[in-house]
Amino acid sequence: MKNLQNKIVLITGASSGIGLACATAFAREGATLILVARRVERLQPLAEKLKKEFDVAVHLDKLDVRDNNAVTTFITGLPTEFSAIDILVNNAGLSRGFDPVQNGNLQDWDEMIDTNVKGLLYVTRAVLQGMLTRNNGHIINIGSIAGHQVYPNGNVYCASKFAVRALSQGLMMETVNTPLRVSTVDPGMVETEFSIVRYHGDSERAASTYKGLTPLSAEDIADSVLFVASRPPHANIAELVILPTDQASVYHSYRR
Repeated sequence: MKNLQNKIVLITGASSGIGLACATAFAREGATLILVARRVERLQPLAEKLKKEFDVAVHLDKLDVRDNNAVTTFITGLPTEFSAIDILVNNAGLSRGFDPVQNGNLQDWDEMIDTNVKGLLYVTRAVLQGMLTRNNGHIINIGSIAGHQVYPNGNVYCASKFAVRALSQGLMMETVNTPLRVSTVDPGMVETEFSIVRYHGDSERAASTYKGLTPLSAEDIADSVLFVASRPPHANIAELVILPTDQASVYHSYRR
């Protein structure tokens, strides 16, 4: 994928799961990386590994996408050699809790909405102006099958992913008169830290999510993101839904 060589790629939530897998996939293609996450201690060994294995430039920093001032300061303060971002992968996101609305935890709701929706907006807004000025750029949002179909007790998480889908469609319309591209990659069940975070560290309950079936891996999603990012300039993958073969919808899966 020669068209990704030396492209500057910003990945949020790059310390684990899909974000980490995307960092590795883009590094393998020779991209220049900007990696951010709240757990910066995880980014440091990752950056060293990628620089050593793939001989790519990596800039990393601690960033909480929920903090608009921090996001703005980070983007405006990027070193010159990293400032012309070609591809933004809005990956930072999470699910917290699995309760009906009447039992919902307000802190969980705030964390999901502030990260999945407002954080995505803050980063996009900060990066978008530069892309428009340069008349070049690609925004890839990591959505979910939960942005297409709602399931019981997934209420606020589903709402946040429906918002990601709506924002992606709106941004595509708003930039249609430019060469910019906007895409969403919407996975089904992926075995990462997702369920452990949702269930507040209950690893046994998290493991039951994938029991009896073969879920997707973070690397599967990174491959899809790479495919979306590497299409020729006249082609935009607007929306890509990827499910495990054992899953047909949020309601239907086959467990052995």
